[in-house]
Amino acid sequence: MTRPGLAHVPVRPAARVGAPITAGVVARVTGNDTERGSGTVLLLGIVAVVLMLGVALSMLVSAQVARARAQSAADLAALAGAAALRDASFGVRVGTVADPCAVAAEVVRRNRARLRSCDDEGAGVLAVGVSTAAGWGTAVATARAGPLSADGSTS
Repeated sequence: MTRPGLAHVPVRPAARVGAPITAGVVARVTGNDTERGSGTVLLLGIVAVVLMLGVALSMLVSAQVARARAQSAADLAALAGAAALRDASFGVRVGTVADPCAVAAEVVRRNRARLRSCDDEGAGVLAVGVSTAAGWGTAVATARAGPLSADGSTS
């Protein structure tokens, strides 16, 4: 069934008389149907961008958590090693280990990290370098610990 004068446009039997003409109806009437399905493509593009942002954010959070874990291990190891260094200077032996770097290594191991460096800088100061595995790389942190008088200040 077709309308007079519009032989190529079929009549929709369910159309109401007096119903407003929408853009979709106009596109169907004029035959301009080039944008059909563009909403689906747009939605898929938005979903892809959101997913990529989510992955990037999760990688950033993972790196920050690994860095914080490495820094905590380094801080604790430096403090424990400096305490062992202080105790050794007074001739006190706490536990079975007297070497400050061995004490620091044990603290790092218990924090699921790896000791990269341990240096006695003199004046009771111990510097420690630690690394820990991140989801896609390695997080590295350093820490120094020792008496306040070793920083060179006069106060």
